[in-house]
Amino acid sequence: MKQTLMGNEAIAYGLMHSNTQILSGYPGTPSSEILTTFEKISKNLPVYAKWATNEKVGFEVAFSGAIAGLNSAVTMKQVGLNVASDALMSASFIGNKGGFVLIVADDPGFHSSQTEQDSREFARFARIPVLDPATPAEAYEFTIKASEFLKSLKFL
Repeated sequence: MKQTLMGNEAIAYGLMHSNTQILSGYPGTPSSEILTTFEKISKNLPVYAKWATNEKVGFEVAFSGAIAGLNSAVTMKQVGLNVASDALMSASFIGNKGGFVLIVADDPGFHSSQTEQDSREFARFARIPVLDPATPAEAYEFTIKASEFLKSLKFL
């Protein structure tokens, strides 16, 4: 069955179809719909999907699941990556057993954020891969590919 989805909804379905077991995040437009959609579509599945008190806590909750071998993800907007940057830099060299997908919603032109920032620069600094979808279909596909790729890497 085909569905018409917004990009954030497509990411949520991609997370569900990649067997993500932990999703954490901090609410902030333009990323909020990812966690709320995931909660709705995975209601009867054994998953943890909760808002965190801030982006760093959300990152650490999801990353701890990945260290334990679970497919995990965290979602935030680009200025939230500033809050989670210490955890990101440490996680980039610690490694994990499960897939860990960091989803950062940039806001070009800062329509709903305080500033405009390109989170790909953080990725370059942390030396982690980036997938940058251009359509909702790519957002769905890239989310699944990111989880599969990252789970195939054996850090620990």
